[in-house]
Amino acid sequence: MIYIMRRTQLYLDDELWNALHARARLEGTSISDLVRQAAREKYLGNVEERRKAMMSWVGVLKDNPRFADSEAYVRDLRRDHRRERLGLE
Repeated sequence: MIYIMRRTQLYLDDELWNALHARARLEGTSISDLVRQAAREKYLGNVEERRKAMMSWVGVLKDNPRFADSEAYVRDLRRDHRRERLGLE
């Protein structure tokens, strides 16, 4: 996957910087890469887990009788129900 990178600046306390510096040295990577990885995991979640969760929903409603006639279902969704909701019909 190709990411467009944007530059940012972070202020880290000594304890966090030392921990990141030691971990980066141990893993043979950069502090920036560790921060990107941690932010991605925290705020985007695990991509594989998200994919599995989405795939688990594929076809979940396939046996629902409301969807037997998909054209009728979509037509009903597009129909204006405002007059019915207002009790005018």
